[in-house]
Parts: sequence; C-alpha cells; structure tokens
Amino acid sequence: MWLRSLLSRPGIAAAVGACLLAPAVALGNPRPTHLTGLLGTVHRGPIMPVCREGVPCDEPAVGLTLVFVKRGTVKARARTDGDGRYRVALAAGRYTVRTAQPTLIGRGVSPAQVTVPAHHFTRVNFFVDTGIR
Repeated sequence: MWLRSLLSRPGIAAAVGACLLAPAVALGNPRPTHLTGLLGTVHRGPIMPVCREGVPCDEPAVGLTLVFVKRGTVKARARTDGDGRYRVALAAGRYTVRTAQPTLIGRGVSPAQVTVPAHHFTRVNFFVDTGIR
C-alpha cells in the first residue's frame, strides 16, 4: 500500500525507472577497459655477487615503474608498492614492457612482451635482472 502511494508521486516513479535502467545502459558499453589488465609482483636480483643456500638472492622491486608500450606508444605505467606488487588497467592486446628507470647493466625486465586477454585481469610476475655477477 505504501509503495503504491510512493510510486504515484510524479518524480519518484521516474527516479526508480532510471535506477532500474542504469545497469542495462552501463552493460551496453562495448569496450570496458577497466575490467582488463595485469597484476602481480616484480622482483629484482641477484642482489649480491654470490648467492648462498638459504639466503634469498632476489627481493621485491619496491618503487619500480613498469612502462607498457603498444605500437610505439606508452599506454600505461604502473609503480610497485612496498611489497613489489603492481596492478594496471590495460585494454586487451599485446604490449612491450620496460622499466622507466634506465637499465645500465643486466638484461632488463622479463618477460619483455605480455598479452592482456579480454574480460579479466591476468597475473603476470616480472623479474628485473640487476646484472650483478
């Protein structure tokens, strides 16, 4: 009874209808890029010239910026947190990955190429070679 009287008011019925239609309109977006991308961790190493058994020879790459390039254009950057974790929204496709900081020694970031699938985030862990030998 109270619902019928509430919906009989002119502005209320229109507002309820708009709320019910909003999800359907949002789902009509053909390219929701915010639902795709990569997440994971970045480690760097070796961190010492001689690795010893029982002692980690790599560590999380804290504060490192990954750069994602597609067809020669930078599409996104992601900075790692205090645990070496990152998350970046990217449209589906193939990307080249590098670090924003110049790599003077070592082999850079691996993998250097990644594919972002459509419709979900994918876990990709990266490793940065420090060049210490």
